[in-house]
Amino acid sequence: MEHLTQSPTDPAFVQNPYPFYDRARAGGDLFVWTDYGIICATSHRAVMVLLKDRRLGREAPPEKAPLIAPHLAPFYAVEAHSMLELEPPRHTRLRSLVLRAFTSRRIAGLAPEIETLCNELIDRFPAGPFDLLDAYARIVPVVIISRLLGVPEDRADDLLSWSNAMVSMYQARRTRAIEDQAITATNAFAAFIIGYIAEKRKVPADDLISELIRAEEQGASLSTDELVTTCILLLNAGHEATVHTLGNGVKTLLEQGARPITETLVEEVIRHDPPLHMFTRWVYEDVHLFGHDFKRGDQVACLLAAANRDPAAYPAPGTFDPGRKGLQNSSFGGGIHFCVGAPLARLELVIALRVLFDRCPDLRLAEPPHYADVFHFHGLERLMVTR
Repeated sequence: MEHLTQSPTDPAFVQNPYPFYDRARAGGDLFVWTDYGIICATSHRAVMVLLKDRRLGREAPPEKAPLIAPHLAPFYAVEAHSMLELEPPRHTRLRSLVLRAFTSRRIAGLAPEIETLCNELIDRFPAGPFDLLDAYARIVPVVIISRLLGVPEDRADDLLSWSNAMVSMYQARRTRAIEDQAITATNAFAAFIIGYIAEKRKVPADDLISELIRAEEQGASLSTDELVTTCILLLNAGHEATVHTLGNGVKTLLEQGARPITETLVEEVIRHDPPLHMFTRWVYEDVHLFGHDFKRGDQVACLLAAANRDPAAYPAPGTFDPGRKGLQNSSFGGGIHFCVGAPLARLELVIALRVLFDRCPDLRLAEPPHYADVFHFHGLERLMVTR
């Protein structure tokens, strides 16, 4: 197995990580990323197998549970109840409750709201150059997930600020200052959700928070801590990745030339330049996979973006092909942790891109876009455009 070195904060890597992924994949399904000290999977077949293999999971084995510094305790107290970090049976119970709101009927019913919101935002676009992320891409998903949850959308600025600070804990550039900001955001976010849950107990409505409260009151095994964390997780996950995907997708389409927006094109947007590049798994039992003997307590990183550019899975994988057919991309994960909000994300992307290019057929880049230093995520600092 090859050992490769590549700083995830190196400016050249931040702007274009794909040559490194290609070099790593050329050596086989697995390699050791020395900067992280972790084995990584790069091929599509290896990533998909590792995501689905129940001998691996997200929850650290008890003997490998990391020590938490006292100043980080509030953040990890919330994360301890996140279904993204849990395995069955707790994961199964929490996911089944959330799926009550993410029904195909409810998601499909959001389409008119999404289209109306997109048009309202475009009506407010300024005449000169502007940042499409701030004016459009960041607003659409946070407003829609707020409505789905039943959270006041006039708090969108707070939700965005809190979410951005919390997810920074998973970035390679993490510092003590970033940690302190994340703790402040965690405390504020949790206090807001606790207060809003109290209001919803008095005046329930047709939204996810009310649905979870009803489940709790009807005897479902759901603690208040789990309820708070689930709301925070869905608000964070419900917009963060979609913002990056929408921004990356518009950038690609403007560089390649706009074209009719179809579901197939959107799937290619999701594959070609995805918002999340690394997803880690713990090994629960000794197992031989892809030529390597993993031991209980090992960690392995699935490089989702590398899998999406695997030539064994996709012809000319570095080329953006709006009509591409073929294997399912890895951007939404796989197995029991497959993104619960994938149908909503796909719907938002189809509508937001279609409305944008229908209304702004002359949209063009006002300056060369640059990616932000946010690995394991992958998204733009800003997207300056003019119409």
